[in-house]
Amino acid sequence: MEHLYYLVAQLPAISVNDDSSQKLPLTVSYFKDLCCRFMTEKSAKLAESLSLEPSVEPVASGSKFLDAWYEKERALRLALAQIRALKMKKDIKELPSVTDGESVQAARTAAGMDSPLAAEQYLNQYRLGVLDRIMPMDSFSADAVYCYGLRLMLAERMKKFNRDEGLASYHKIYDEILGEKK
Repeated sequence: MEHLYYLVAQLPAISVNDDSSQKLPLTVSYFKDLCCRFMTEKSAKLAESLSLEPSVEPVASGSKFLDAWYEKERALRLALAQIRALKMKKDIKELPSVTDGESVQAARTAAGMDSPLAAEQYLNQYRLGVLDRIMPMDSFSADAVYCYGLRLMLAERMKKFNRDEGLASYHKIYDEILGEKK
C-alpha cells in the first residue's frame, strides 16, 4: 500500500533557480530512497528510473504524466539536434521529425543565444514551465511525486552550471586546441 501522504509531507519545498550557490534541501538519491520506503514497488521503480534524458524511441512508462514529460523532452532534444546539425551542415535524415511547435521554438530561441550558459538557463526554465503545465492536480498522487523528483533533478543540474568555472574550462580547452596547432 502506498503512503503518499507521508511521503509528500516529508518533501521540503524547493526553489528552482539559476543561483548555483543556493543549497538544495535534499538530494536526488535521498528523494529516491524516500520513494522506496513509501511507494509501492512498481511506483518506486518508476521513481528510481526518473531521468532528464528520455530514450530516443518512445517507451510507455505506465504513468501518463511521465509519458507526457518524456515526449516533450524528446521533442526538445530532437529539435536541438536538428538545429545543431543544420548549423554544421550535417545530414539530418536519420533524425525523426519534430511536430511539437513549442519545442521547436524553444530550441530555436536557445540556439540563437550567444552565450551557452544563457541558452542552458533558458532551456531549464522552459523545462520547468513544461513541468508546471503538465503537473497533476492531485498533490498526493504518484505523478505529483514524479513531478517533484524531476524538478529536483533539474534544480540539481542547474546548480552544476557556474559561469566562472565554465569560462575557465573553455579557456583551457581553447588553449589546448591552439597549442596542438602550433
